[in-house]
Amino acid sequence: MSGSQAAWPRKVFSTEQVRGFDRYAIDNLGIAGFELMQRAGGASLQFLQAQWPQTRSILVYCGAGNNAGDGYVLAALAIAGGLTARVIAVVDPETLPGDAALALAMAREAGVDIASFAAGTEIGDADLIVDALLGTGLTRDVGGSLAQAVSEINSRSRPVLALDMPTGVDSDTGIVRGVAVSADATITFVGLKAGLYLGSGPACRGSLGFSDLGLPPTVYDKAHPLLRRLDASDCIQLLQPRSRTAHKGMNGKLLVVGGAQGMGGAARMAAETALRAGAGLVYAAVAPSSVKTAMADRPEIMCHGVAGPEELAVLAEAVDVIVVGPGLGRGTWGESLCEAIFATDRPLVVDADALNYLAEHRQRRGNWVLTPHPAEAARLLASSTAEVQAARDAAASAIARDFGAIAVLKGACSLVAEATEDDQVSISVCDYGNPGMATGGTGDILAGLIGALIAQFGFSRLAVEVGVLVHSLAGDDAAAEGERGLVASDLLPHIRRRVNPA
Repeated sequence: MSGSQAAWPRKVFSTEQVRGFDRYAIDNLGIAGFELMQRAGGASLQFLQAQWPQTRSILVYCGAGNNAGDGYVLAALAIAGGLTARVIAVVDPETLPGDAALALAMAREAGVDIASFAAGTEIGDADLIVDALLGTGLTRDVGGSLAQAVSEINSRSRPVLALDMPTGVDSDTGIVRGVAVSADATITFVGLKAGLYLGSGPACRGSLGFSDLGLPPTVYDKAHPLLRRLDASDCIQLLQPRSRTAHKGMNGKLLVVGGAQGMGGAARMAAETALRAGAGLVYAAVAPSSVKTAMADRPEIMCHGVAGPEELAVLAEAVDVIVVGPGLGRGTWGESLCEAIFATDRPLVVDADALNYLAEHRQRRGNWVLTPHPAEAARLLASSTAEVQAARDAAASAIARDFGAIAVLKGACSLVAEATEDDQVSISVCDYGNPGMATGGTGDILAGLIGALIAQFGFSRLAVEVGVLVHSLAGDDAAAEGERGLVASDLLPHIRRRVNPA
């Protein structure tokens, strides 16, 4: 199951929940712990051979606990499969308990060369390094010889495979505890861990593989996940083919409010995205000096130069949804427009400087989407960007609760959070997208895209989630020619294709 993400489970769990699944398998299903360890080793070997098919020799850094056991099993199976395998024991292998001790015996029987760790160990002819130091066994900052081993792994000019979790990354929060392995790929077992999608997890794990180790789906049925993975199949659920008798009035009317002097391009990108995502009619309300920029070479945008909020009322009443913020600015003009838009009853997508206005003029309403990046989220929560990034799920939850909104916390593995009637928060995570999207204007594209889907299909969490998905998938499409140098408008042709799934 380490291949296509489409085949993976949608639920993402806490470390304790995954340990509970392990215990259930052992206690109720009669699967021995060492059998699970052997399955993990086998899945790891299969994954590394798929990722690096030319690998002939591996060097495994083994630490303590079951993660070390996985590493010893992997080394033994690698030798049985015709590879060369060496182990660097960072923790005295004679202290290994239970199943990990059985794994050590298996490695010795297979003829694995096991050497004690000493800084500066020669890498020899190893093609690949395996991190089997701690996995999910992290309970404090990594220090001592383990920290030295992490630094050594990171300094090697070889690809790195981490087993279960990169050492040093908290498996619940994704924060780095002292130092962390920077893996090229990670294979995780039994259940997907939240730390792979939060904090520094996405940066440290590299590409991701998964194996449930053969546990039946019933093991997971009653567990409430911390996160739910979004998948491209969600797009098909919403984006059904249009009726052959559809007309523009059936496809929603949208207004973009923004584009202060010198920032008309932001409103233009949001408006053009709304058109490309299928909105029937798109209006833009911008500063009079920004009209030409906002509609240049795109006459389909019905652009209005507005000097103040009194000119917005007729436009706001004529549309189904309003996107407010792209290029709005933080001056008196932008704030007055923001105040007027917040007073309407139309569904809103709130982005950019409209979020900064909201941070200073806090209010709640039930039909809006807030799309902050981490710094904007910090302002909404009177917090710091570092605190938001250290607990992204908690930040998204707080925004959803505090403002009565569907919150989209942007960044690597964007989160979509919504509070339920009993004040619980349900969070989805999108693990598509790439660093090339970290450029000016991609947020404006997302705001216009979400607004267009709400205009067509009504206000719903699904419309927001599909907007986040389409945006990320289009970003991956656009990055096919390289991440560096990607610009926001590169997403537009791919958005059009993605909102028309086969």
